[in-house]
Amino acid sequence: MLWVLLLLVAWGAAGLSCIRLCLVTASAAQRPAVAARASVTPELNLYETAFLAGGPQRVADLALVSMHLRRRLLLARTGWATVVDPEGRDDVERTVIRAIGPGGQSRIAPIRAAASAADAVRSLADRLVAAGLAVPHGTRTELESAVRAVRGAAVLVVALAAAAVLMPGQETGYAGPVVAWFGLPLVLTLGCLAIARVENQPYSPWASPSGQRWLDSLPAPVRGADRDLLAAVAVRGVSAVRDPDLRAALLSGARPGF
Repeated sequence: MLWVLLLLVAWGAAGLSCIRLCLVTASAAQRPAVAARASVTPELNLYETAFLAGGPQRVADLALVSMHLRRRLLLARTGWATVVDPEGRDDVERTVIRAIGPGGQSRIAPIRAAASAADAVRSLADRLVAAGLAVPHGTRTELESAVRAVRGAAVLVVALAAAAVLMPGQETGYAGPVVAWFGLPLVLTLGCLAIARVENQPYSPWASPSGQRWLDSLPAPVRGADRDLLAAVAVRGVSAVRDPDLRAALLSGARPGF
């Protein structure tokens, strides 16, 4: 009965991947909490809030919007950025200007990519991790890898079930019980993914539990003033921008969700 061996493989893949996801999730919840007990939650600036809500690319988008509103940078809906004032007010703005280059003009997508990977944003992330407000990069990578492993196990279970059902020389009525047996590890993997999604949505993957409580405590920005728009961009991303031309510029080459 070769299908039993395939079933054992399916159970092994499902069980190991789900156990790994549970362990990584538990570890991710505990580490930031330990750091948070050692410090008092500080008052965060908009860049720090943007990182907790959307990560490095959100910080870059916030800088671009801020510089555009203050006429330090011109963002065209065609996806190009032009420097108007070459003097940045802070490290992130200076990083954006350096990313544009000496010609004073560049596509927005490479600017965003360079700025989000710059030392200024990494230092900001390190400060938030040290304060217990952000999830360490390694922990976040482990969690993403564990989720991918569970998804892969679910696909493997389906493939093994199909192989078991389609094997030649099987008895009549054999497919039903086989599908039922393979359904158990499939339910395990899908259930684990569903629980992980419920536990992490609509929360930011960048913020620790303490950082998420900070985000949840923020008041809703009032429409109208530039400061309120910047606060909205920090928390909600490009979707908070109502100017269609500015939104088109920012969405040029952006990954979904930013």
